[in-house]
Amino acid sequence: MIRIIQPQTESEIENYFLLRWQTLRAPWNQPRGTERDDKENECIHFLALENETPMGVCRLQYNDATNAQVRFMGVAEAGRGKGIGKLLLLEAEKIAKESGHQKMILQARENAVPFYERCGYTITEKTFLLWETIQHYLMEKKL
Repeated sequence: MIRIIQPQTESEIENYFLLRWQTLRAPWNQPRGTERDDKENECIHFLALENETPMGVCRLQYNDATNAQVRFMGVAEAGRGKGIGKLLLLEAEKIAKESGHQKMILQARENAVPFYERCGYTITEKTFLLWETIQHYLMEKKL
């Protein structure tokens, strides 16, 4: 069984940031701490648990009164293909829409573009190259 929570306890928060680092930074030899930025306390965090094992993460950030953004979306290798990413995205979209936001944006890594397209997002532009390796694309969806 998969459930999405907003991490609250010290253990949940620790697991959340560990999985974020493991999925989004460690494969590119980036040090612990690079999975965080200065907006953590302003955002809403989501942790996907499968039988209480952390399997996916994402962060919802409000950029202004109408635009929200999904950042730091990652799913553990063992959780891929199980719909975990879609559940995380749907939860973030639901919360953003309930708070009056009309559009969700995100920066998708090239390999994740097909996933986001299946979830209703469209590419608006080719953006940056992370670590001179990972091409990103700005994508958006009306909520």
